[in-house]
Amino acid sequence: MRQHYRKLVAARLSPSFADAVELVEERLPAIAADQILIRNRFAGINAGFDTLLCRGEVPYVDLVPPFDLGVEAVGTVEVVGTTAVGFEVGDAVATTQRGHGYREYQVIDAARAVKIRAATPEILTLMPTGISALVGLEQVGEMKTGETILITAAAGGIGHIAVQLAKRAGNQVIGTCGSEAKEKLLKRLGCDRVINYRQENVVDVLDREYPAGLNLVFDCVGKQMFDAGIDHLALQGRFVIVGFISEYGKALETVTRPRIYEKLFWKSALVRGFLLPRYAEHVPAARDRLLDLYYNNQLQVSVDSTVFQGLESIPSAVSYLLSGQNCGKVVVRY
Repeated sequence: MRQHYRKLVAARLSPSFADAVELVEERLPAIAADQILIRNRFAGINAGFDTLLCRGEVPYVDLVPPFDLGVEAVGTVEVVGTTAVGFEVGDAVATTQRGHGYREYQVIDAARAVKIRAATPEILTLMPTGISALVGLEQVGEMKTGETILITAAAGGIGHIAVQLAKRAGNQVIGTCGSEAKEKLLKRLGCDRVINYRQENVVDVLDREYPAGLNLVFDCVGKQMFDAGIDHLALQGRFVIVGFISEYGKALETVTRPRIYEKLFWKSALVRGFLLPRYAEHVPAARDRLLDLYYNNQLQVSVDSTVFQGLESIPSAVSYLLSGQNCGKVVVRY
């Protein structure tokens, strides 16, 4: 077995992910008795979180460079500690630990790894991306049945899972996207109304077709999409801020307009921010539900077809995702 491995680290804070990172080589660490050594085969790209980390703008994480990057990974077990329970060499596993994704090998407590049927990139659409969709809709958005739900960036990694979960719950789902390929994906997934914002005005469509308003908005984009969602909330509507990718890597736009409480007060509407680590108690059940749906062919997953090979490709993958070109989850292969 190899004695050394490579990983991508944030060597400095910078507005640009590519300028912040460096590729380094380290010796493979010895594993403790309750740990396993995993060879990573695939890792998920989280461009927004990656960029904010490298800018030093994630308030709940206090990191001083150099620090490790990457979260979700899928791989195979190479070594099992003497007291590690439930794993054998060769098992396929998934992990979701910050700093363990953008590397060729990782050592992790066995209790933090999840055994899966095969080390395939499709699992990365579920853990933690799909988990975020499920917890965000149900726990944060308090999703019910028979509601009208707007999902922005609906063909993205989290969006395409959210669309399916909202449909499975018996709701009418509106999805926004920016290309014909994404339109086709969303229609295949059962989205009731697809709005290609490059061809239609989102506000005009909502005004014309949904005069009663939106019961739930699940927004990953921010800026104009945020404004449109807020303005079209129904009575007692809920708005979940999943992200604001339109402003990642940029100075936040200064907005001069009336304060938002005037829009919310008269409708008894609710706006909530959502970070999955704040809802950790819901993760195990959500994970098990999603894996069960996937393995029983009740949930379709979309991995973007653009190939990113090796640690060297990660800055390009981050840039690609931020540009909005992806259909589904962006993955790097090792």
